[in-house]
Amino acid sequence: MPDFEAARAGLASQPFSRLLGARLTEFGAGAATLELDIRDELQQQNGFVHGGVLAYAADNALTFAAGTVLGAALLTAGFTIDYLRPATGVTLRARAVVVQASRLRATCRCEVYTVDGDGETTLCAAAQGSARVVRPRQVPSRDEPYGKPFTRNENPEADAG
Repeated sequence: MPDFEAARAGLASQPFSRLLGARLTEFGAGAATLELDIRDELQQQNGFVHGGVLAYAADNALTFAAGTVLGAALLTAGFTIDYLRPATGVTLRARAVVVQASRLRATCRCEVYTVDGDGETTLCAAAQGSARVVRPRQVPSRDEPYGKPFTRNENPEADAG
């Protein structure tokens, strides 16, 4: 199921990911790694990488890891992140792995590191989250921006196993 080039194209199709300069460096076998260069525009007032950027990296890495076992038609169902230390360095690296998957949902863990100019890594955040498969009719459109509401028979969680 994993197709590295298709996954890279999927990341490149996300306007926010392009804005941040994110790149997918690993994709397959229940794991994904996302990297981005740390630059001034991504920092908060004290010179550390903004927490929202760390959360973005964790969220996307979690979802791409889930995509290696569920396919591309999925969305984040939820995630939590713990900020462990201020993030500084040259590169931000988020590596996620699938810890459990069913037919419709995958739960993943992610560690977010900074990489300095010498290649040394420092763990700065840890996250856990899940992604779920969506059917084409569940993906919001411009005509129905909040998507079609679920009915009992359309709820994929009822099929989870």
